[in-house]
Amino acid sequence: PGLRALCSRRLRWRLLLLAWLSLGCDVGWAQPPAPARPRGSWGPWGPWSSCSSSCGDGVALRTRRCLRSAQEEPCTGDPRQYRLCQLQGCPVGSVPFRAVQCSLYDNKPVLGTSARYRWVPFHGAPNVCDLNCLAMGHNFYYSFGRVLDGTRCGPGSPDLCIGGRCLSVGCDGILGSGARPDACGRCGGGHDSCLFVHRLFQGTDPSSGYFGYMNVTKIPAGATNIKVTDKSRNYLALMTSDGRYVLNGDWSIAWPGPYEVAGTQLSYTRAPDGTESLEAPGPTNEDLHVLVRARVAHGDGGTQPLTPPLPLALPLPAQVLLQEPNPGIEYEFWLPRGHPQPGRGDTSPLRQPQPRGAGTPPPQDPLVTPAPLPPQPRGSATEPPPRKRCGRCRPAKGRSQRIWHFCQSDFVFQGQILAQLLVGQETRYEVEVKTLYRQRFPLVPREYLWVPNACGCPPLREGARYVLMAQRHVNHEHTLNRLLLRGDGYARPWTPREERLVREAAQHCPQPR
Repeated sequence: PGLRALCSRRLRWRLLLLAWLSLGCDVGWAQPPAPARPRGSWGPWGPWSSCSSSCGDGVALRTRRCLRSAQEEPCTGDPRQYRLCQLQGCPVGSVPFRAVQCSLYDNKPVLGTSARYRWVPFHGAPNVCDLNCLAMGHNFYYSFGRVLDGTRCGPGSPDLCIGGRCLSVGCDGILGSGARPDACGRCGGGHDSCLFVHRLFQGTDPSSGYFGYMNVTKIPAGATNIKVTDKSRNYLALMTSDGRYVLNGDWSIAWPGPYEVAGTQLSYTRAPDGTESLEAPGPTNEDLHVLVRARVAHGDGGTQPLTPPLPLALPLPAQVLLQEPNPGIEYEFWLPRGHPQPGRGDTSPLRQPQPRGAGTPPPQDPLVTPAPLPPQPRGSATEPPPRKRCGRCRPAKGRSQRIWHFCQSDFVFQGQILAQLLVGQETRYEVEVKTLYRQRFPLVPREYLWVPNACGCPPLREGARYVLMAQRHVNHEHTLNRLLLRGDGYARPWTPREERLVREAAQHCPQPR
């Protein structure tokens, strides 16, 4: 027994010693892992091959080589890349590409028998990129392996089969790249490169706007995923940057449906309850102006019905224009980040772009001609007052006047006179803004410029371009917000020399603290 106890103690000590040695090796003498072998690098892509098809859709192929040594790991990625090549459409009656491949096995022995069949494509098999062909006149199909590269995955599918896999075409034209356009329409960009504009317009009828049109917003060029919704019984109107109405302009109602405008297709819908919507995928290639037009009331107090719609460009026999309460016009679109957003100046109800075609008021009641008055002796109380004489125009000119007006004006710009209208004792010019030299407040591409006289001072001709220096005029009640050019204000014909002098005048204005 004593010998057994001694052996047992020695065995335990040996086991403890072995355990300690193993822990010491693991902790103190562990071998570091072998360094990862470097990988090779890809060489440049080779040229694209010719298209796999002579008409319709096909694919082109290019390859690259992995440059590595014997000590380097293989490159990661695909050595082949396929690009969609779209050619002119195939002639009418052409045999589809998949059907051509099935027909290659017509009257050939298959299934290990001497039976001969004619084959047509079969699209009910699990793998869409196998050449699955149905025996004509029979209820079975046979798979002849993979279809050729560039074969459509199915009838009507935009995806193509490459190497036995069904691949989608990215927005970069590369199959399987996964590139998708972002909300701004940029291929492969992220949504962080786009800006989402979503606003609600709740304007009221302008006191001076007998036209019945009120500006809602400007949708800048480059906008995508545009949507405008109006739930009132008014009419949405749309105008291009050159002043041409696309929808519901010039006192007419447009048919709902698709319209081509600004390089995109616009969908205009109008429901029986009066709800309207404008939707366009974009991107637009020019600015678009969204306006709202008042409902029309007849002399008997009735309103013009929304349905059925009137024919396109049918004038409305309006007597009085009414603006129903505006529950809000909701509009949204995406812009590339950094793109200038539409500001409050673009939604001013009084300073709205108006085309010359809508520059006349709606038809009014016929004027009643009063009976002629009997002749009165000169100097009697019923004699009309003599007309005020205008006198000579004294426009501002010279270097000192140019600098003074430039520094004191809210707006200095080059503008083209489009139309002129006498309104009481004032003159209203419709101006297209060409170049901005100074602006303390936002301007829209088309503005009304008011002159507080009817004498034509300063003299402005329709169609001519001028350098104009105007003030912002807002009355105490804030019911007017307009551009005002005084009779002795600065309005000079535009020339390259005049533009240079105006830009030099900006250097003499005191800098704000």
